[in-house]
Amino acid sequence: MNTHATMSALRLEAAGQPLSLVTVDRPVAGPGEVLVRIAAAGLNPLDGKIRAGQGGHARQPAPAILGIDMAGRVEAVGQGVEGFKAGDAVYGMTGGVAGVQGSLAQYAAVDARLLAHAPSAMPLVEAAALPLVFITAWEGLVDRARVQAGQSVLVIAGAGGVGSMAVQLAVARGARVFATGSQAQKDIITGLGATWIDRDAPMADVVDTHTGGEGFDVVYDTLGGATLDAAFIAARRYGGHVVSSLGWGTHALAPLSFRAATYSGVFTLMPLLTGKGREHHGEIMAEATKLADEGKLRPVLSAQRFELAEGNAALNLVESGRAGGKVVVMAPRED
Repeated sequence: MNTHATMSALRLEAAGQPLSLVTVDRPVAGPGEVLVRIAAAGLNPLDGKIRAGQGGHARQPAPAILGIDMAGRVEAVGQGVEGFKAGDAVYGMTGGVAGVQGSLAQYAAVDARLLAHAPSAMPLVEAAALPLVFITAWEGLVDRARVQAGQSVLVIAGAGGVGSMAVQLAVARGARVFATGSQAQKDIITGLGATWIDRDAPMADVVDTHTGGEGFDVVYDTLGGATLDAAFIAARRYGGHVVSSLGWGTHALAPLSFRAATYSGVFTLMPLLTGKGREHHGEIMAEATKLADEGKLRPVLSAQRFELAEGNAALNLVESGRAGGKVVVMAPRED
């Protein structure tokens, strides 16, 4: 740790307390790490849960600098790092859990395996909104369900963070995509390339109307609870697959079994928590970069932007459910 170089950061001193703007030592890049000057941090609901002391599965005890997603520029590379150099624009899901420093700071020393070169087609402040939600969508649709061209895909809550990524990813892979949402979200969903379905429509009616009663090849549930139960009856008979990024409750599997369909859960934090599989997260973000630079991927962003000192207000907006898209916090440009 370089005691002569400092940075600004937002630190959680104790669970249930607001984040505090502090000055701390600037990290240095160790072996296998990249020191990134952060341009922006993308916020997720989990950040607010950790602040409130409700995210025990994230294993991020206070005091801690939160923030899971980030985008920025390489300041320095540690021993053994290849593929990155000073000045490169990079992004990834790099910390904020498992005792690892998060992105609500000016700098972070991050595991190079978690990083990819950021898209040239969008500013870093937008790229910061992609990592967690895109990785979650990819792990569900590609790694688990192996979605293919011509398949029918239903995304539950298609205007949300993970949902909007799942819609665009499925469209990019040639699937016929349907997504649920409110009436107010119809234009967002159709603009992403999916057929909008009223979120209040009974699932049995949805299956009858859009699949002739057969069900969808892939169903991606992003909400859990009752919507996951509904997803089980939306899967195609003989080979349909349901994926959920919030399948943490207790559910009856009979509807799924009676359709001879299968289920997978997604837990995107695993590589950060265990250290295993981090290379794959970097590979997934490289795929996101390709799609973004081809014009096939864009984040749905909140209209409100926040500076680092306004991080608590940004988290409050995320928790309110009224952000209208991913919330991004911009790091100070000068020390």
